[in-house]
Amino acid sequence: QFPFGRRLPCDIYWHGVSFHDSNIFSGQVNKFPGMTETVRKITLSRAMRTMQDLFPLEYNFYPRSWILPEELPLFVAEVRMMKDSNPSWKPTFIVKPDGGCQGDGIYLIKDPSDIRLTGSIQSRPAVVQEYICKPLLVDKLKFDIRLYVLLKSLEPLEIYIAKDGLSRFCTEPYQEPTLKNLQQVFMHLTNYSLNIHSGNFIHSDSANTGSKRTFSSILCRLSSRGADVKKLWSDIISLVIKTIIALTPELKVYYQSDIPAGKPGPTCFQILGFDILLMKDLKPMLLEVNANPSMRIEHEQELSPGVFENVPSPVDEKVKVAVIRDTLRLMDPQKKKRKDTHLSFHTYLLIFPTQLQSLLAGIARMKDKQHKHHSLKLSLKLKFYLKLGLCQSSEQAPGASEEPPDAAPGPEAALPSLFLKQVFPKYARHFSYLRLVDRVAALFIRFLGVKGTTKLGPTGFRTFIRNCKLSNSNFSMAAVDILYIDITRRWNSMGIDHKDSRMCLQAFVEAFFCLAQKKYKALPLHKQVLSLIELCECRLAALHGKRLVWGCG
Repeated sequence: QFPFGRRLPCDIYWHGVSFHDSNIFSGQVNKFPGMTETVRKITLSRAMRTMQDLFPLEYNFYPRSWILPEELPLFVAEVRMMKDSNPSWKPTFIVKPDGGCQGDGIYLIKDPSDIRLTGSIQSRPAVVQEYICKPLLVDKLKFDIRLYVLLKSLEPLEIYIAKDGLSRFCTEPYQEPTLKNLQQVFMHLTNYSLNIHSGNFIHSDSANTGSKRTFSSILCRLSSRGADVKKLWSDIISLVIKTIIALTPELKVYYQSDIPAGKPGPTCFQILGFDILLMKDLKPMLLEVNANPSMRIEHEQELSPGVFENVPSPVDEKVKVAVIRDTLRLMDPQKKKRKDTHLSFHTYLLIFPTQLQSLLAGIARMKDKQHKHHSLKLSLKLKFYLKLGLCQSSEQAPGASEEPPDAAPGPEAALPSLFLKQVFPKYARHFSYLRLVDRVAALFIRFLGVKGTTKLGPTGFRTFIRNCKLSNSNFSMAAVDILYIDITRRWNSMGIDHKDSRMCLQAFVEAFFCLAQKKYKALPLHKQVLSLIELCECRLAALHGKRLVWGCG
């Protein structure tokens, strides 16, 4: 570990929180710039709403959401209108602080008037969503699923999903929300960090029992009851791909800002935690996406009052060790060179036999009572390395053989089959039509002008309109300026940086949709947007061709 950074270059950098943990200029880093900001509850809700506007049926796996405080009047009006049209509708809503985590600050309400309008709502904005009142129950308990997703590459887009996940259970039997039980967090909130403090929380060494289980154990149970588990997995894969497609436009803007094209810089990958709730009819619903999912494989156990010990968690180990191991296998920078050299992935992550012997010797020396704690720590460390498959005993060492390299099985052969399954581009043909906002973001980035920025100035917006020939007698350049000012001012009033008067990507997308609706009035929104994208791309390609001809001339 290098808490203050490292001067010498590495193949892979594993940052704790974000891309900016340290300045790096080469290799691969396990965080994308802007990912933390992109998956925050408000940004995620806005991205999902944009996709719901374009493709309402394809994105019906995300609950209806409103952003506080700016959409509070809209929330009140829409709820009143829905109640008037359907008097039997008795909804429940869940309020989630934008920057909250581990269940902090989450509460349930039955009516918009119940929102806690304190001074903190201005300084700590939130998302309010329809609460899913009819979840699937197991043993009368509500639970959610934590699935690990590897975003291996942004361009081209590559997505992998872990073949198993974690099921986190509430610790009180579920009842549909009423005014009496709204405050019972152990009944309604599945967050592990909350339920672990319940007296009913059960730590289990079995994957099939306890308050945290493997998702595969739930699937086995559902399958035994005749449920279509293959369809459920297909729906979950679809949910994950569609969510990533919704997030990539914003990520690409951050990426080009921190790692400009044509300049040396690292490539990125990231493990994301998808929190998914199954409804009674087995429809998966997205709750949120975590940029920094916990990778702990142990839990605290209280031995005596105030005395705690870290105890390995077999359920966590089974899933998380495999996720990290196979992420490193997939990101192996030596993979392409393996045909020409002995070097393999294990060359730079391997514990060599001499180090292994010293580790074993250390364990042997510390077997006496005085050093029992250190011996346990070393044993756990060795066990963890062996689980990762990154070390072998001297009998297994691949270098012991005198056979030529192509005849000797490498360490990769000793590892289990990949736990991570590629879903994109494998299923790209089923989802590529959804990537409209990606193409709008490409236009936005093209006209940013200054490298390292994430916002479009008025000159860049006018250049976009002029080069794509979108102004005419009915839509003058003066009208273009008014559109820019109105939309940008409104979006900037919602953000933290009120002084920056330039246009963010979300504001540009809204302006682009307005232009599409003006130009192609008879079409549905997604076809309006697609038509305008194709028009812009065609005119920019023609302009580029003319410039090439002028350059040759």
